[in-house]
Order: sequence, then structure tokens, then C-alpha cells
Amino acid sequence: MRFIEEVVVEEFLPTVRSMLAEDLRDRGFTQHEVADALGISQSAVSKYAHGEVARNERVVADQRVSDLVERVGEGLAAGDMSPVAAVVEIEVLIRQLEEGDLLADLHEEAMPALSAADVEFSVHDPDSGLRERESVLASVRRGLRTLTNASGFAGLIPNVGANVAECLADASSVDDVAAVPGRLVDVKGQAMVPGEPEFGVSEHVATVLLAAREGGSTARGAVNLRYDPALLDQLEASFPTIEFDPERSTREAVRDAVAAADLAASDGTEALVLYQTGAVGIEPIVYVLAPSAPEAARIVRDIV
Repeated sequence: MRFIEEVVVEEFLPTVRSMLAEDLRDRGFTQHEVADALGISQSAVSKYAHGEVARNERVVADQRVSDLVERVGEGLAAGDMSPVAAVVEIEVLIRQLEEGDLLADLHEEAMPALSAADVEFSVHDPDSGLRERESVLASVRRGLRTLTNASGFAGLIPNVGANVAECLADASSVDDVAAVPGRLVDVKGQAMVPGEPEFGVSEHVATVLLAAREGGSTARGAVNLRYDPALLDQLEASFPTIEFDPERSTREAVRDAVAAADLAASDGTEALVLYQTGAVGIEPIVYVLAPSAPEAARIVRDIV
């Protein structure tokens, strides 16, 4: 008696780990770095490198597996994908391949009696909440890297600090918005990042993003900047630009201003710019909203 999990553990995972180890070495990782990235020993990496671990050639030849290895390898190398996200991506493919696909075929070969049985395997949901959350976190990391690599971005950071955020597709509260804990600040001309992106850590930018969505925008990414008339003119030349009242509740003011702009008539998926010119004790701020955090960051990068 053999279970499909045994096929996964004994044939699929060693093959995928070997392919990933090879991919990361090709990207310039040291043996030690590969071991850390994959959570395995250096001796295991050495065995993979010297071909001492048998590969299942049908797994190697499957284009979906090759695409997964390239995507995960690129994400780990760039820092866009966490180990948790990598595991989720691999798990999703495993569940897909278990359902009347490659792994199911390998299982039947290992246990021929299955071929005569009407067997269906339950699978994990490939659109799981965990996968979406990890995808959003990776997206915020990409946006963050775009901003911190942009020459001159630090000069656009307001006194209260900047942030880059992205929300889940069905976001309803700040807990559904990923951003940088604390704020990005300007330290001697460099944007300093206080920590890794998390969910529920940006009350300010998250509130503006959620309010804009309540008003009709479908943007999921946002970046805030210091207010500057010349900067606003640049943005206004390319994107819908909406002012809101800083003396009202932020959520109500942004929601009402966006709703009044009737974005639905001009496709709410496009980028837009929100701003307020300040009040007593309130710093004027500009917000760039876009379909994702990286897209919002690229808009900012292009005006620096």
C-alpha cells in the first residue's frame, strides 16, 4: 500500500528541491545560501549539486514544474518571495497535480490497483487566503524596492513619513492592508525602511486606500508623498487628481471626494491621485493610488 503523499515525499519533492538548488546556484547563490533558502543542510545541497539525488524525469520534464522552479527561484533571489510564500506555491501545484494529473499518474504506477478504482482526491484551494496574503506581501516588497532604488525618492517623503501599501481583493479593514510597519523616513538623503511588510500596520495610508475603494476606485496599491504644487501638476497631467478636506474624517472625506469624481465612468481601475493641502496641525499630503503597490511605486519613480 502506497499513499500519494509518499510519491510526493519520495519523488516529487526531492526532484523539485534539486531543481531549485540548481536554479539558485545559477543565480549566484553560495552552497550555504542555497541551504538557508531551502531550509536544508549544506550536505544535502552538495548531494543535489553532484547528482547524488535521483530525479524523476517526468517531474523534471513537466513545464508547470519548470515554471514553478523559475518563479520561486526568482522570488527567493530577489527577496520578493518569503519561504512561506514559496511553500504555498509548491503546495498549490502539488494539489493541482494530485487531481487526475501527473502525481495521480505516478501514484497509479506505484499502486496499479488504483487504476481500476474510481478515486478522487480532495485538494487544497489554489486561491486560498494564505496564498493571496503572501502574494500581496511580495507585491509590497517589489513596490518598496522600486521606491528605495529610485534616486531622489527620499526627498519626496513627508515629515510624517511615507509608506507603500496594497490591500487584499476584498479588503474591508486596515487588517486587510499590507504595508511597512512604522513609516519610511529620510535619513541623510536615503529612504530608511524600519521593517518587513506586514498586514494591519498602516492606519493612515490604509485608511485612505480603503476609503477611495469605498468611493468607487478599484485601486489596491498606494504610496503617500509630501505635498508640492509642482509635483501635483506633474501627476495631474497624467492621472485623475482629486482634492479632499483634511478637516473632516479622512475616511469620509476621501470616500465622498472619490465618489463625487465618478471614477466608474472613466474606469476605476486606473491610477488616481488624492491630495489635501493641510490645516492646523495637519501636514499636506499627496497619495498615488494604482492597481498594485509596484504600479504606484513606478508612477512615483517616474516623476522623481
